[in-house]
Amino acid sequence: MKTKIQNFVENYLKNLNLAIVNSDIKKLEKAALIIKKTAQKKRTIFVCGNGGSAAISNHYVCDYLKFLRQHSRLKPKVISLSSNIETITAISNDINYDQVFKYQAENLFEKDDLLIMISSSGNSKNIKEVLKFAKKMSVKTIGFSGFDGGFLKKNSDISIHINAKNYGISEDAHHIMMHIMLQYLIKYEK
Repeated sequence: MKTKIQNFVENYLKNLNLAIVNSDIKKLEKAALIIKKTAQKKRTIFVCGNGGSAAISNHYVCDYLKFLRQHSRLKPKVISLSSNIETITAISNDINYDQVFKYQAENLFEKDDLLIMISSSGNSKNIKEVLKFAKKMSVKTIGFSGFDGGFLKKNSDISIHINAKNYGISEDAHHIMMHIMLQYLIKYEK
């Protein structure tokens, strides 16, 4: 007889798998190819998110800067706008938390860079602000969203949406998809 936790784990993993499989998987390939082209052009890949999505953003830097370079010919420049706590707190304290990503982007973005945003709701004000700014700067955008996708789903150049009403499922799916794109690039797009 299964325990409560065994049943819970099986159900959770089933829902996570369904959320990933039922997303538009073809968009993952498009996103991976934009990452590849951005690296080949020696442009910068920026990532950002709040909370758990900030952790995923920082993980991009680790895996794409180090692991992708180590296992392919690509040498991507990857920067997380979520990683510098001193900058984030200064901007949020002195200006407004809505501006923490956009304010950094104003100094860093250049045409043909890439911005990857992760937001379960897709409606975080600071994500909206940096997305609008990216559009003005001709920076390509990839948005990972959950729930109904919100602003991020509607306005990203490539929207990778997980139809999950659960933060854990949404964030886990976004993290898994980050790894899928990485390993796809290593295997097929060297």
